[in-house]
Amino acid sequence: MKIEMTKNLSLVLILLASMAYAGERPNIIIIVTDDHGYADFGAYEGASPDLKTPNLDALSSAGAVVTNGYSTAPQCTPSRAAIATSRYQTRFGLDDNDLAPMDINEKTIAEKLKDSGYATGFVGKWHLGPKTGNKLWMEKNYPEGLKQKKASIPENISRPYYPMSRGYSDYYDGSKSVYLRNFDLEGKAIKHEREIDKKTFRVDKQTDAALAFIDKNHKKPFFLHLNYFAPHVPMEVVKKHFDRFPGDMTERRRWGLASLAAIDDGIGAVMETLRKYKIEENTIVFYFADNGAPLKIKKKDLPYKARGGWSGSLNGELVGEKGMISEGGVRVPYLVYWKGKVPAQVYRKAVSTMDAGATALALAGVEVKKGELDGVNLMPYLSKGNKSNPHQYLYWRFWGQSVIRSDKWKFFELENGVQMLFDMTDPLPERKNLIKTYPELAADLQKNLATWRNQQKWPGFVKSYGREAQFFKHYFKLHEE
Repeated sequence: MKIEMTKNLSLVLILLASMAYAGERPNIIIIVTDDHGYADFGAYEGASPDLKTPNLDALSSAGAVVTNGYSTAPQCTPSRAAIATSRYQTRFGLDDNDLAPMDINEKTIAEKLKDSGYATGFVGKWHLGPKTGNKLWMEKNYPEGLKQKKASIPENISRPYYPMSRGYSDYYDGSKSVYLRNFDLEGKAIKHEREIDKKTFRVDKQTDAALAFIDKNHKKPFFLHLNYFAPHVPMEVVKKHFDRFPGDMTERRRWGLASLAAIDDGIGAVMETLRKYKIEENTIVFYFADNGAPLKIKKKDLPYKARGGWSGSLNGELVGEKGMISEGGVRVPYLVYWKGKVPAQVYRKAVSTMDAGATALALAGVEVKKGELDGVNLMPYLSKGNKSNPHQYLYWRFWGQSVIRSDKWKFFELENGVQMLFDMTDPLPERKNLIKTYPELAADLQKNLATWRNQQKWPGFVKSYGREAQFFKHYFKLHEE
């Protein structure tokens, strides 16, 4: 009887939430940062004390601060594919950067919103287009490129995989200095062109493009997908941002702080623009990272022109880093802000970056088939008094690692045979492997995880446990077992 009453209460809360947001369709903004560690988000307990992000702090004080927000992979391309589709990227075998492009048959959230009448805009790092390193794709779509020393995929072949062909009516697609765009920074529509800008810092450029998109589309419902290319390396020494962080610190850390401060400036400008057009109350904003920070274990302070290495961001007390589906690799800064609609709160249930897209479609009134999405509409769960879980389980598959997480437990299975079970209610999780204490529980979770894996598409290559082995040996001391 008690269980049935609880279920009925949850249904009532969901119904009330749906009624509350019926009517005018809101604007939707999804902001994604790149290689941004969990500790570098000022709203979290134990956040890095050297951060300077006043705009994010202000939004956090008035929005939903999600403490258990997860990306679907500890790497850029697979994580971004899930955000773009609200589906596990493993469904279509995009498990690794080298397996891009994203399946041409996958329909994006932007396509669905555009079909429903939304203006849809993409700004920043896409990272879901074709790569010459994917030999399987090249053999099928551009075999002559395999014979070239430095192949360049022709636009007529690559264009169907880029934002302009994936549901975005307006696009300013570029990571650093080269952009494909169909509107200018005055918010005016232009013919498709390739722009080169080596003078403007990429974060500032991406902010300018986002503001131009809002200028262009503020009179109608819009969806803006803003992907900042920071604090991901390569570093760019930008004096006006670096000068905010004087003192004795590694240059990589200064880069991390400066680039996050630049993003914070951008978010402040976006919010100011919404207020200028008096549409803040009708705009929901999601903010999260694509994955945790790469530390490379030792956080070496490499020269700023060096490729790769530590992003300058920090994962704090979380175990692991980018490349691992431990907490440091996939638990990310996460915020949901909607003035007057999402109550200020600290939300502790586990959610996914996929949930942003599912929430967007629900708020826009777009119908989806049962089981089509893996993301969940978060609005009912962010309502006051709703204590139910958005997800019964979250799953991961990456390289030689796979994981299942419930509300309380997280079970690891590595290709080398190692299994680990952690209690996620522990203030410092992933320190004590409890698999010998709860063998039956671990077996049940392993069975569930195996069932899920068997439902996913095999990515088309075998990547055995190896590339991440050094990280697991360091963080989990697996060499001692």
